[in-house]
Amino acid sequence: MITKLGLATVWVLDQDSALEFFTGKLGLEVRDDMTLGEGGMRWVTVGAKDQPDLSLALMVPGPPTMDPDSAAAMKALIAKGVLGAGAFNTDDCQAEYERLSAAGVEFVHKPERRPYGIEAVFRDDSGCWYSLTQPFGELDESVSWNGGAG
Repeated sequence: MITKLGLATVWVLDQDSALEFFTGKLGLEVRDDMTLGEGGMRWVTVGAKDQPDLSLALMVPGPPTMDPDSAAAMKALIAKGVLGAGAFNTDDCQAEYERLSAAGVEFVHKPERRPYGIEAVFRDDSGCWYSLTQPFGELDESVSWNGGAG
């Protein structure tokens, strides 16, 4: 029986740059930063301080998980900015939007009301996009999916 998600992969173009983005700008903590075996791949994980049971693995496409052609295709998709990597929850979307904007995070959409909460969308330093969401306790069907009143 599966009991919970413990690790999720975030595809990045550069682990050093991604590590700085996720820790320096988003405020996540480093969980792991090591090389697996002699000459092996670098294993970097980060996570929210208040959520120790979930980590994000910051992975560059390539061996041993991908052949060179697949890695090149994945890197092109990352750089193009078409990959969504998830949603981060916050208690105050507007305040967190302002804090992250001041830290240099690129937002695609400013905070807007959605049926599920207040949401802003940002990109990481590789181009992947994320939702920053202040969830409502329950779905508000009076709000349109495009923002504003329905």
